Amino acid sequence: MPSTSLKWHIAVGLGAAGAIGLAYWYLKSSKRQTIGNLSVAIEEPKEETPFQKAQRYKVDGNDLFKRGRYDEAITCYNKAIEMIPAEYKSDLATYYQNRAAAYEQLKKWSSVIADCTKAVELNSRYEKALLRRAKAEEMIKDWVNSLDDITAVCLLQNFQNQSTLLMADRILKELGKQNAAEAVKTRKPVMPSASFIKTYFSSFSADPVYDKLKEANEPLGQGDLKGFLKAKLAFATEKYEEIIPACTEELNLSESESTYKFEALSLRASFYFLIGQFKEALEDFTTIIDSKDADVLIKVNSLIKRSSICMQTEKISECLSDFEKATELGPEVSDVYHHRGQIRLLMDQTDDARKDFSKAVSLNPDFAIAVVQKCYADYRYAMQTKDPGLLVESMQDFRNAIDKFPSYPETYILFAQVKTEKQEYQEAEKLYEKALEIDPNNASIFVHKGLLLLQWKGDISRAVEMMKEAIRVDNKSEFAYETLGTVEVQRGNLVLAIELFNKAINLARSETEMVHLFSLRDAAASQLKIATNLGIGPELLKGVS
Repeated sequence: MPSTSLKWHIAVGLGAAGAIGLAYWYLKSSKRQTIGNLSVAIEEPKEETPFQKAQRYKVDGNDLFKRGRYDEAITCYNKAIEMIPAEYKSDLATYYQNRAAAYEQLKKWSSVIADCTKAVELNSRYEKALLRRAKAEEMIKDWVNSLDDITAVCLLQNFQNQSTLLMADRILKELGKQNAAEAVKTRKPVMPSASFIKTYFSSFSADPVYDKLKEANEPLGQGDLKGFLKAKLAFATEKYEEIIPACTEELNLSESESTYKFEALSLRASFYFLIGQFKEALEDFTTIIDSKDADVLIKVNSLIKRSSICMQTEKISECLSDFEKATELGPEVSDVYHHRGQIRLLMDQTDDARKDFSKAVSLNPDFAIAVVQKCYADYRYAMQTKDPGLLVESMQDFRNAIDKFPSYPETYILFAQVKTEKQEYQEAEKLYEKALEIDPNNASIFVHKGLLLLQWKGDISRAVEMMKEAIRVDNKSEFAYETLGTVEVQRGNLVLAIELFNKAINLARSETEMVHLFSLRDAAASQLKIATNLGIGPELLKGVS
């Protein structure tokens, strides 16, 4: 008997009319063949359509891909792409994406990008192709396009995929570094606000140059002042732009004429630091530190300030080395331990920070900022170690600090931050209000109060009002622009957020700060661009509020 697998149709034992009728029907759909005395009909195999052939090549390619035979898989995908009719756009996009996956295994990044681009042109919301292209662009350090692609993926996933978010963060940092490095080359120095400058100098309890600036015994305003005395007058009248030239004038005087060489070096270095000219600041501080003639207190102060520059430029070992030198040179200078404590707190070395703050307070118990930062370090350590006794003690120390230094805003600010963490919002608000009574021109207090209102009541409108007030009292507050920009991103006002981040970037003093701010700006800009292109989230496309 013929094999049934060949779908033979056999006509046997039929009447003539029946046989003729069947023969006519078979002739329309099949060929006939005679085997012996049997009349046999063979079904004609249907010819594959171009789409079916393309699908078969794709399946073969997938099988080869799984077996690691990537070049052969690419050959199959090539045939699939050549074969498939143009109207099957979705399938064609898949073929390109599959071929890109094979190229990815071979590390042929330009081919990966080209094929993913074709896939995305056919399907603009093709997540897999967008993600693969983003990875390839990251490999060739094309940060801008990689960011746009990973942003598209994040938007399509509604920002729910952790690994995608981590990749976006990684790319943002790299792009931020690139943009910051370029911006630093053309950056114009910006003098901070008077409030910021005063806060900086008042963070030292033993700055001999700042003490000289506050003295009223020099005949300021009488005669033709020059050099350091001119700088002193400029400081007193808040004409800060005149200070660096005046100090330079002092340093250009002859040895017999110059009375304030090291004071001028220290003051000029401090202002170089304040306007973000770190290289020049380091040179002046180093000149003081290396000099045999400089006063010990000026040397110690210079070491502390130089260490701060090292920290901001991420030279941690040099930073800690300067503190070690400062402790050797001025073991009884409380500023050394106070400022090292701040650094250690930033580095999350909380227990070491506590020890430094304790030493600073023991050497100078009347310096408010060291006292209150010791309270804060104790609180942090109590939370980390889950020590209820220390927690209670730190809370009482905060209250004691407020009683001892009722006119010092930092005591209220730090205690308010602690109260916010503990979700004691009403008490935190009262502390911020008290701080504002003491220092109504402190922009950071307005910002912190705005953040409190967001966390406590979800009151975005009032929070924004607080941050705008911060900018009104200090239009050079980088912190205020950055925080308000972040809030506007959350509100969907991306155009306004980008403008605010740009203002913060112009005020940034270090490249590290710029990297962070550029990352925020570039994230907002990419979201705006991709949301527009994909038609996702119209609420993201608002302008100013």
